[in-house]
Amino acid sequence: MTTQVERPALTYHRARVTAVRPLTPHMVRVTFGGETFRDVPPGAPDQYVKVFFPQAGQPEPVLPETGSDVMSWYRTYLAMSDDVRPPMRTYTLRAHRPESAEIDVDFVLHGDEGPASAWASRVTPGDRVAFLGPHGLYDVPPGSDWQLLVGDETALPAIGAIVERLPPGTRASVFVELADRADRQSFETLGAVEIHWILRGSRPLGEALLEAVRGAAFPGGRPYAWVSGEAGVVKQVRRHLVREREVDKRLICFTGYWRRGLSEEAAGREAVRAAEAGELPNDD
Repeated sequence: MTTQVERPALTYHRARVTAVRPLTPHMVRVTFGGETFRDVPPGAPDQYVKVFFPQAGQPEPVLPETGSDVMSWYRTYLAMSDDVRPPMRTYTLRAHRPESAEIDVDFVLHGDEGPASAWASRVTPGDRVAFLGPHGLYDVPPGSDWQLLVGDETALPAIGAIVERLPPGTRASVFVELADRADRQSFETLGAVEIHWILRGSRPLGEALLEAVRGAAFPGGRPYAWVSGEAGVVKQVRRHLVREREVDKRLICFTGYWRRGLSEEAAGREAVRAAEAGELPNDD
């Protein structure tokens, strides 16, 4: 699986912030309420949603028509004028409580670098956003003996959700790269989980994570690998698993949550251009 224009269900959910809770120094959990959340069916633990934030001075985001398919909708979204088009980012649906019409989304905080972090740094109950989705990727093949979960801070919400939903006794090795030791989290799980917290320090993003995965002693048997985070790092981890560990490509779920030096809008425009040109994703 490669980074591409994603395939959310074309249904908007308008929501209001009902609670804000800091989790760690660089992550905050925001709870949203919206009546349509009652109708969202259960899905994979790594379900993601597109989050639309209002422009400055707007009480809520202005949304494009959904259209008949994802590509036509995305073209309509990109064609909106810059002063109206709502900033959009992709986030994990960390928890879903249909009985109370609520969802939780965990936001990584990195100051005003990007519209989502800037919004989450100042969010208060009553603020309004909109969602599109959700859609999940995690899908463990029958016969898997253990699971490998790898990612950076942006993958931590999905990793937490996966770990908390593991069947009793399921073995999982988890590798998460963080910038700060204080950003480690704890999870309640019935699985047999070993978490390796990798501190980045002054090293380039992903270097310590890749080194830790390369040096790890893997359990025997047939693995299922889930790898997410910065697209370039994800590609390197997957390449290691396929070439050096000889893991079957079909047993690896991988996706670039973000690309260094490229906004989600820029990545989306590139994906649309590639799709219109008939360019196939690189499966390297």
